Amino acid sequence: MRKQFLFMFLALIVVNTSNAQTRTTRIGYIDMEYILENVSDYKEAKAQLELKAQKWKQEIEAKKLDITTLKEGLKAERALLTKELIDERETEIKFLEDEMLSYQEKQFGANGNLMHQKASLAKPIQDQVFTAVQDIAEAKNYDFIFDKSSDLTMLFSNKRFDISDQVIRVLNRTDKREQLTKKQLKDQEAKESLENAIDENPALQDRQKALEEKRTAREKLIEDRRLEQEAKKKEYDDRRKAIAAEREARKNGTVSEPAKTDATKTDATAKPAATTTETTTTEPAVNKAEERQKLYEQRKKELEERRKKILEEREAAKKAKEAETQKANTTNN
Repeated sequence: MRKQFLFMFLALIVVNTSNAQTRTTRIGYIDMEYILENVSDYKEAKAQLELKAQKWKQEIEAKKLDITTLKEGLKAERALLTKELIDERETEIKFLEDEMLSYQEKQFGANGNLMHQKASLAKPIQDQVFTAVQDIAEAKNYDFIFDKSSDLTMLFSNKRFDISDQVIRVLNRTDKREQLTKKQLKDQEAKESLENAIDENPALQDRQKALEEKRTAREKLIEDRRLEQEAKKKEYDDRRKAIAAEREARKNGTVSEPAKTDATKTDATAKPAATTTETTTTEPAVNKAEERQKLYEQRKKELEERRKKILEEREAAKKAKEAETQKANTTNN
């Protein structure tokens, strides 16, 4: 019956459209599910409801686990129990199962708490959507506006007739207006006028979209350049710090003899301090000199060993050659 009514309603629309001579019939549609998912109040309330549903599921799983434990215990002890005790435990398990199923139906059934709370949650938002749809229809002279998510079957729908985003903007405007000052309200009205003009003119909408894309690309380019400059600056600072550290190390590692002599002559009272400074400043030089001496001795030792090895190899080759020559002479004789 409902489908027949919808069919007659659509037929009436077609007739009215064909008979319209003075102006073009304007038809639009909305997607209620899409609108609800993009309204902040509905999303927050839905998240809280999902937490409740998760808690109910955990309670049901706990009940199932208790029932499973009782069944396994009865299965293990059945051979040791009398018939009366077995019947008593089976009755208890059956009672717990019925109680669990009843609780599950109460929370998640077709008429359960979850469905009722979902309906009560969506009802205020739906009322606001219907009010916004009426305002849009009156302001922009729409003749018919359908709900895509309802029982009405829409085999095809052109995206340019979808006014769901307009409805979402109207809902958000209503929330924002209550928190704006006069100046902010004036700016908001100018922004709304621009959005309405874009909705009315598809060409302007495409142009606005192209401008948005260009602005996004420009902002990305500026951000990339800023990051590149920061990276170069950081690299320069690191290099400057490394050069300064190297100079400081060289300065601390090399102390001239005249400077030490003058320091000892000028202030006799500062001799202990000067001695301490001399010791601390000359320690790196002494350590480096010791390291160079060790490397030199090690290198010298390696060269000496290599020279001895070469001499030994030459001596062995010489002896072998002499032995071969002597053997050859003996063979000839």
